Amino acid sequence: MSFTKKQRFEQILTGKKADRPIVSSWHHFLKKEQTAVDLAEATITFAKKYDWDWIKINPRATYLAEAFGNKYDFDDYRWVFPKQTHAVINQPGDVWHVEAVEVATSVPLQEQLEAMRLIRKGLPEMPLVQTVFSPLTILMFLTGNSSYVNQTMYGSDEPVDFRELLKSERSGVHQALHAIAITMAQYMKELEKDGIDGLFYAVTGTAHPDLFDEATFNEFSRPYDLIVLNAMKKGKRILHTCGAHAQPARFVDYPVEGISWDTEAEGNPGLELKISKTKVAGVDHTIFEGGDNGLIEQQAKKALDLMHDEPFVLVPNCAVSVKAAEEALNTLRKSVM
Repeated sequence: MSFTKKQRFEQILTGKKADRPIVSSWHHFLKKEQTAVDLAEATITFAKKYDWDWIKINPRATYLAEAFGNKYDFDDYRWVFPKQTHAVINQPGDVWHVEAVEVATSVPLQEQLEAMRLIRKGLPEMPLVQTVFSPLTILMFLTGNSSYVNQTMYGSDEPVDFRELLKSERSGVHQALHAIAITMAQYMKELEKDGIDGLFYAVTGTAHPDLFDEATFNEFSRPYDLIVLNAMKKGKRILHTCGAHAQPARFVDYPVEGISWDTEAEGNPGLELKISKTKVAGVDHTIFEGGDNGLIEQQAKKALDLMHDEPFVLVPNCAVSVKAAEEALNTLRKSVM
């Protein structure tokens, strides 16, 4: 049977083998992510250049925090984050002021919907997956915090103590998370109206036990994750749990079709992990800038051999460097033909 890109994507994310695994990669387009037109042009060019099997749309990392009022300087980046110039929550009581946002009037959300429509027009047969963050991650950004252990948000000199916030304003935190989740659920509906094929749902680094223990995660992330994920009725949902100690098995009962994690990071299982979801992983994302194409080829072959009898999505374990080498990306693409 001959598969189209969309048929192959659908089959594999339904948990069934296709004629072959599928492959893709992504990175930020830091100079081309401030407008819908620029992001669309960069994404379409990237997709056609490497003939990926599917595309994870990669908006700027702060777009969802922007939707709730955070502000950033797009002329000043550290890594993939523009410098924060304003956070919505500067003291614990501010959490009560986080309200649901109307998608129809939100400039950041409308910008991304327009980008998605432009990308769809330029790539009519390509499976498109939009990137979103969990409500808990978004709330951390709104307090000036990073959602990763031992990392800070660029430009945020005095972030709110998030652990103390959970204690002192527990009800306010829940209210804010619910407002964010309701907004995100409406955004999911608009994405589906415009023809998105799936969701890349990142809980970022919040599964790390040094950030939140399991009980805290289950109270402040899980209920709101489910609101957002259940809002997508047709598309395929890939959950990404980022970084070290990411605990991918924790998410097997989530309403998702695929689970993505860093198989190379400390404390994480490899692809041999027995889970009921389609695995989305395979190659160390940190090796695409250094030109070690032989290692990319080796890791890709090892992953493909291991996953030979299962539906599989071969990708770098996270976003590759913005300086990823062209030949490195070609090496990954050619591993699946």
